Amino acid sequence: MIRRNTVFALCTLLFAACSSPKNISEQTVTDSTMKSPQDSTVTRQAITGKMALLSAAKIGAPINIKFTVYNTTDTAAKFCKWHTPFEKLMSKYLDVKDADGNEANYIGPMAKRIMPPPAYSYITLNPGDSTAVDFDLTQGYAIDKPGTYTIKYNAVGMSGIAIEKDLQINIVK
Repeated sequence: MIRRNTVFALCTLLFAACSSPKNISEQTVTDSTMKSPQDSTVTRQAITGKMALLSAAKIGAPINIKFTVYNTTDTAAKFCKWHTPFEKLMSKYLDVKDADGNEANYIGPMAKRIMPPPAYSYITLNPGDSTAVDFDLTQGYAIDKPGTYTIKYNAVGMSGIAIEKDLQINIVK
């Protein structure tokens, strides 16, 4: 009897380990323009994003950035608002570097989270929809020197939002 229970438990673990988890932000689509001889499917992000500077950036003044998220598919898609400006600043989800590669100090809070994120942590976008939020970069990052800065979103693994192009801004005195 014990041996049968052990075999059943091992089989259950084996089948669970072999199943592949679905990423809520990825969707496999067929794209005839990108077919290779070996594979006719291409994986693309369902949720993409873009950052844009809203006004001139000056030392000692707010640096306002618009963070826009798009659903590029023909079905509803979700993204986690954790590690995005869609929630109160709670983590370092941007890499902010000057032209020399020096990283601006993160001065915001660092929250620990329960995993997996609860249902209320997700925002659903209908097919083709977008949503945006503005935020002040200086609320989380110490920027005290003028110059050109590159801002890279680093939390695609948590939120599911892919931002292909980094934002470059010029901050003046």
